[in-house]
This record gives sequence, structure tokens and C-alpha cells, in this order.
Amino acid sequence: MKQITYLEDLTLRLATGLGQLSEERRGRHAKYLSAAQQSDGGFAGREGPSDLYYTGFALRALAISGELHGDLAERAAEFLRSQLSGQRAIIDFLSLIYAGRLIEISAGIDVFADSSPNWREAVGAELETLRRDDGGYAKGHEGARSSTYHSFLVLLCRELLELPHVEPERIVEFVMSQRRDDGGFVEIAPMTKSGTNPTAAAIGALKILDGLTEETCQDAAEFLADMQTDEGGLRANTRIPIADLLSTFTGLLTLQDLNAEGMIDTAAARRFAESLEDETGGFLAAAWDTGMDVEYTFYGLGTLALISAESVTE
Repeated sequence: MKQITYLEDLTLRLATGLGQLSEERRGRHAKYLSAAQQSDGGFAGREGPSDLYYTGFALRALAISGELHGDLAERAAEFLRSQLSGQRAIIDFLSLIYAGRLIEISAGIDVFADSSPNWREAVGAELETLRRDDGGYAKGHEGARSSTYHSFLVLLCRELLELPHVEPERIVEFVMSQRRDDGGFVEIAPMTKSGTNPTAAAIGALKILDGLTEETCQDAAEFLADMQTDEGGLRANTRIPIADLLSTFTGLLTLQDLNAEGMIDTAAARRFAESLEDETGGFLAAAWDTGMDVEYTFYGLGTLALISAESVTE
């Protein structure tokens, strides 16, 4: 029996939690997301053409809302097929592969049906060109240092491609080398101050590789709990006083994975997410934001879904 991947498990968790919201509330966000689809079938950021990054977030949000089907899915599949050739950054590889998997699961459309038989192995080999001597993976070919976040992305990609991880013990060693005295993790080695999102990526990577220890879990949970602000959301790091939806979602997800969500005020986190929710659909990124996009709409829906799912299991 095929083992469920990290991202597939997360999608199921979020879909379950989002199901606790009213149909009307889910519907207005789905309407916002559907209206954001471009003429080529993809989705864009706040400016520029469709790209894989934003398309991936839009399709993830639609999938957990139960709205990834029909003409929208067909058009999105055509966009993904148009992106199959050419060299990609890790985040685009992940967006393409995961978006394709979501469309197959949700709408029964195989985006990769006409790809060469060894396309998965070819992508895996390309990802390995980003491996560095420290055991991790760099952001790009020109990068000399490994990145915590991009090492996590490679693990996610290889899971979705059903490829084994390469020298996983060295990846664990790299990730642990990014840990700092405050219990959190940094993105690249020279950094001294931990961040919410690198910590989330590190814990996610260690979870996939079965490399978590009790000490690491406890220290990371304490670090993340300290990132909650008076607004109720989580901030990116100690140098930034304002909370944002990205950090709130990744921090809350990680605390749940560590069985430590009780260390923050989740009711306040819900209020924070709701304060950024537009009554016509979509979410802002933070209190300073003036416009919505599909990425932060996913984070907003994801945050509400995590908190709603938690209340169901209590």
C-alpha cells in the first residue's frame, strides 16, 4: 500500500478542518480563488503573468475547499502541461508536481500522462545537482550554501515523486547544524537569529526523516510559542514586531505536529486570521497589507482549518 506523503496528509487535515466552517464562508473564498484564474488556466501574484508558485497555492486552497474540479481543473491542467519543459527552481518543481497530484486526485486528470517514462528520475537527478558538501540542498545552482527551507522542499518533491531520499542521515545532520541556542532554526549557516519559517521547515524535514528528538521538539515548541504577538498571530522572527499569516500558519502547523499547540492562545490566533479575512473572499497578509492574493488566502484558510480541526479533536 502506498504511503501517504507529508503534503497529502496536510491536505487531508486542512480539508477536514475547513469543513467545519459554514458553506457560505467557504463559498466566498472559493469564488475569490476561482475568479483569480487567468486566461491561460494558471494563477498569478499581485502583478505579472501566471506562474507555478501562485498556481500551486491557488490549487491547494481550492482543493481543501472541495472546489478543484470541472472546467477550472481542466484549464489549470492545461497550464501545468505548458510548464512541463525547461529547468525549474525547487519551489517550481514542487508546485508543478504537487499541483498535478492535486488535480489527479480531485478531478481525475493526469497532467503527466504524456511525459517520458523516466521523468520522475530525471527530476530527481536534477534536484541532486543542488546537493552541497554539508549534506543539505542549495536554493539554486549558483548557491554555495545549503538552505533549510529548500532542503525541506527537496524532501517533499522526492516524496511526491515516490523516490527514496538520498543519504537521509546527512540531511538530518545538516538540519540540526541550523539549530540555534534559542531552540529555533535558521535558513542559512551564517545566520544567528532563528526564524519561525526556517524552524517550521526544519521540523518538517526532521519529521519526514524520523530525526526528531524530545529535546529538539521541546525547544522548538518554546521558540515558536514566543513568536506569538499581542495581535494573536505569529511573527517571522524577533526583529519583526508584526505578525503575518504565513508565519502564523507555519508556526501553528508545526506546534500541532509537536503536540504543543496548547502553548499558544489559539483563540487569539483565530481572531488574528479573521481580522485579515475580506468579507467578499480572500485574505490580506498582515495588518499593514492593502491587497489580497491567492497565496495568503491559502494561509488564511489553512490557519482557520488547523484551529477548527483542533477544536473537533478536543
